[in-house]
Amino acid sequence: METLLLVVHVIAALGIIGLVLLQHGKGADMGAAFGGGASGSVFGSTGSANFLSRATAILATVFFLTSMGLTWFYAHKGTSKGVMGSQPASQAPAGTPASDVPVPTPDKPAGDGNSKSKDIPK
Repeated sequence: METLLLVVHVIAALGIIGLVLLQHGKGADMGAAFGGGASGSVFGSTGSANFLSRATAILATVFFLTSMGLTWFYAHKGTSKGVMGSQPASQAPAGTPASDVPVPTPDKPAGDGNSKSKDIPK
């Protein structure tokens, strides 16, 4: 069900993109008034605008509903792997220092602590 919803979501998104690119801007009507040829289109002079606007609105509604559905599916999923996948909490990620290796802190300089150099400001 989740896969089907995701496929419908992607198709709706691509459909919205295509329909928005097919629509004319507000300045395109001025070209038709001076013989631009847009009035002789398949849908008529205003039919294409109504059809494309309605189709865009329908696809936008489908896109919104599938977005909400996918959000609900992912929110109620039992085990979430996340981006990095599932990893036990006891296992440290690669690159972390081991607990037995001393890590120098800014308060304490690295070394044995007996060297009192006057070159290092305190």
